[in-house]
Amino acid sequence: MLRLAHISDVHLGPLPDVTYRELASKRVVGYVNWHRTRRKLITEGTLGGIVASIKEDKPDHLAVTGDLVNIALDAELKLARVWLETLGNPKDVSVVPGNHDAYVPGAFDKICQLWSPWMCGDGHEGTVGRLTFPYLRVRGNVALIGVSTARATAPFMANGFLREEQAHRLAELLEETGRRNLFRVIMIHHPPVRAAVPQHKRLFGIGNFHRAVHEHGAELVLHGHSHDPSLYWVGRREKPIPVVGVAAGGQGFGGHHPPAQYNLFEISGGPGAWNIRLTRRGFAVPDEGVVDVGSLNLGSRKRAPAPFESEPS
Repeated sequence: MLRLAHISDVHLGPLPDVTYRELASKRVVGYVNWHRTRRKLITEGTLGGIVASIKEDKPDHLAVTGDLVNIALDAELKLARVWLETLGNPKDVSVVPGNHDAYVPGAFDKICQLWSPWMCGDGHEGTVGRLTFPYLRVRGNVALIGVSTARATAPFMANGFLREEQAHRLAELLEETGRRNLFRVIMIHHPPVRAAVPQHKRLFGIGNFHRAVHEHGAELVLHGHSHDPSLYWVGRREKPIPVVGVAAGGQGFGGHHPPAQYNLFEISGGPGAWNIRLTRRGFAVPDEGVVDVGSLNLGSRKRAPAPFESEPS
């Protein structure tokens, strides 16, 4: 059995000092948003409690599905690397970037340099970049496949992009790991499900994603971005794939979204008979710390429940 923890959208804060030059871009929108709303809801103590609870659970691996920072200032990106180092050995922590990590042009290249030990496949040497996604890590009988949907976008937009080239490489990895009878986990920031988020936050290339999993299969998809502990199903209806979201890792009480949570998966069984036990843990009542929020079994389904996206388009 492999125990896999999943967090997302930690939005490390507070924001460092910002120069006028740094704000002469889309960053000014994020800066205002931080001071109006996010700084009141994303708290260091909350994230610290989530990380401490994860460490107590001692998972075999931790998946971080993007948005480590807020407006991709150089100081933020460097702080995020320090934070990643506190989580554990890079071989035990896998990261995919989110839209806030690539907030402005040039930020994506910087995170590839700074965070590369957490965003590369087994045995990878050299630089990390757009063409190294998706990457593959194998832990026991579990394949961890990291997809990047992160790109700089216009002000007030938070879209992700999955182009045909990366979707083709994803399909190849799914085919290869399927032949090896591995349990395939896809890690992606933007939810690959229509209407999961508003239009200005949607993923362009959902059809590309669906074609890959519809043809080659997968066992589990993890995402962030929505800040909600959601569950959808994609793939073939006779062999459904759970798509699991999670509340933002630093979210406090009082917002429009649930307070911080993380997912803990227990993956057991074997090809054709995988079992996936999901436990959601996080904050539910103020001053009570991290508790079990709910649990369910996602494995061994013969037919998909609603909501379900059956056909790629």
